[in-house]
Amino acid sequence: MKIATFGVKVWRWLSVLLVIGALVWTYSVFPEMVAVDFSDSGLAERYLSKEHVFYIVMGLFLLNNVFITRLARQIPNMDSRHLPILKRETWAKHREELDEHLTNWLFCLVAVINTIIGFSLFALATINSMQYKMDVFDFSWLYYAGLALMIMLFLLPVRLLWTPVPDDKE
Repeated sequence: MKIATFGVKVWRWLSVLLVIGALVWTYSVFPEMVAVDFSDSGLAERYLSKEHVFYIVMGLFLLNNVFITRLARQIPNMDSRHLPILKRETWAKHREELDEHLTNWLFCLVAVINTIIGFSLFALATINSMQYKMDVFDFSWLYYAGLALMIMLFLLPVRLLWTPVPDDKE
């Protein structure tokens, strides 16, 4: 197993634990009505019940972790001619490397979505807490962190533009 594959798998599993832990903790500390939308001045404009927040996040979590993971596990069974990649003929000769790269990319997508959901839940719980005096503007870093993760995620397929290095068989 390559170090990148190991790193993506560890990140994916840690992100699953992050979302589950964040969901359990935030559900226990949320008020009955959770502020979810804020005006330009930072005041809450829209509220959802904490049950609705729980079900929405749980739905996103299940869609992300079940369907995208299932798709990632089907990559080796797909015909390489039907994959949306450039240089299909070249990559078809190196199918194991292609499968590993595409599977890692999809698992990375799962981990990015889980990480953003987990951090967003912690931020939402802190904003809605009476214990902390933080407002919505204190969490503007979350937008930039999510943007950086998404940019990193969409840079990963750039690797498919370079053809694989042929094995030296003498």
